[in-house]
Amino acid sequence: MMFGRRVSPLGLLSMFVFLLTLAERVTGQQHGPGVKVVAVEGGDAILPCSLSTKQNIQPELFDWKKDGQEVFLYDAGIHYNNGRTGQDEQFKGRVSHFEEDLKHGNASIIIRAAKMTDSGNYTCAFPHLQPSAQTVHVELVVGASPKPSISILDQTKDWSLLQCEVQGASPKPKVEWKDSAGNLLPAEELQASSRGDRHYITVLTTVTKTDRVRCVVTQEEIHHQTEAETYVFISGSLCEDLSNKVDIGWLLLAGVLGAVILVAVLFVLVATKCITIRRNKGSSQQSKDSPSTDPVKLQML
Repeated sequence: MMFGRRVSPLGLLSMFVFLLTLAERVTGQQHGPGVKVVAVEGGDAILPCSLSTKQNIQPELFDWKKDGQEVFLYDAGIHYNNGRTGQDEQFKGRVSHFEEDLKHGNASIIIRAAKMTDSGNYTCAFPHLQPSAQTVHVELVVGASPKPSISILDQTKDWSLLQCEVQGASPKPKVEWKDSAGNLLPAEELQASSRGDRHYITVLTTVTKTDRVRCVVTQEEIHHQTEAETYVFISGSLCEDLSNKVDIGWLLLAGVLGAVILVAVLFVLVATKCITIRRNKGSSQQSKDSPSTDPVKLQML
């Protein structure tokens, strides 16, 4: 018995390592609670699965399943693309892996042309991996809203009527218009319909100033958001701004010209006065210096 004995720090460390290894062998390693992947219907869905050790898995076996259905099985170079049987009909011809990345421990797969029925919980298992088996859990959600489309329905010099369309989103998204500062713009939902689990929404907004605006589509349930952006030019606001600038410019120009004219007038007045004074002084001096021609004074002499 170990009770009553002093255990060295090295012994405690060895015991801890042993218990940790035993726990891994019993439960297997799992990469967290799981990964969620959101994919647009009709697009490609990449389901991630890789070993933290980055070890070469080319000679290993890994198996992808969805609710018991066989999705993709790789066994030391042999896989479904090489003619292996057993793959579920739903995934035949639509699943591939990253051949060149196997040597780095990457067992991820690609599901081409994702469908709504592909949504569900997947597992990527390494049943023969040593020292313990490993399993990765991935949740796939197909139906994320594609990028919305924006169009101009009507436009004048003072406003522009914009339309935002969302096609086939699942679950139902929230559609909003925002300006370049992130402020919500007044909007009107023109159409909202559904076909099965797919939702089709059209939202309008009227823009009255030149700006860059966005149509933002948010699906909170699956933590997905996408948007489209457009630039709106309102000529009326530009003309008004130019008019204000022209008015201010004319006022400034008039003020400058008035000041120049005033200075010029003052200069002319001062110059004229100086000339008059000088002329008057000159006339007086001439009268003193020249002999008198008064006939009366001549007779007296």
